[in-house]
Amino acid sequence: MIQLAEDYLVFRTAQGDNIPYSAETISVEVIGESASLFDTEFIKHAAAAVFHYYRDELNRESVTVAEFSLALEKVLRGFSLAAAEAQADHPTPRIVRSDLCRLVTESDEAGELFFFPRLRDELRAQLQQSPQMLCFQGLRECVKQLARSRRWTTRCQGLHDQIVEFLRTCMSRENSGTSCALVVK
Repeated sequence: MIQLAEDYLVFRTAQGDNIPYSAETISVEVIGESASLFDTEFIKHAAAAVFHYYRDELNRESVTVAEFSLALEKVLRGFSLAAAEAQADHPTPRIVRSDLCRLVTESDEAGELFFFPRLRDELRAQLQQSPQMLCFQGLRECVKQLARSRRWTTRCQGLHDQIVEFLRTCMSRENSGTSCALVVK
């Protein structure tokens, strides 16, 4: 039953055990080993991004611990190198956060018509701060507000995918030449 939950991924161990983890619980497991190297929030976001990659991008329901660890290690190494290069200017990874629910509220009753331009403006404003990572939070509640839905529907899923794709497209257009990660959760 847990395998069917959309916020869980089954991790297969070398001993053949199957252990269900959510993005939050796997990041707690990872933080113990890496707490001295990165900010705790940074590790949570990186683990959530790798979790999202396997669960949503590759549509996987299970992954080996080795696969997940290798992918997370690549992400952390990439940021470690970027952080080392920028150490003089930014001693810790610079994460800028935006609340998607706030953007929906600011877009008034016009819904999607004003939300997407407002979202693009928010992304541009956040990139002006030269972050290493942009984190847009509250996606699920934002989608339900925009869709005017109490429950998750196929329309909600379509809108969810549309927002993520819109942010990726805007990020690639606006962020050429710099290394900034985008996390949408």
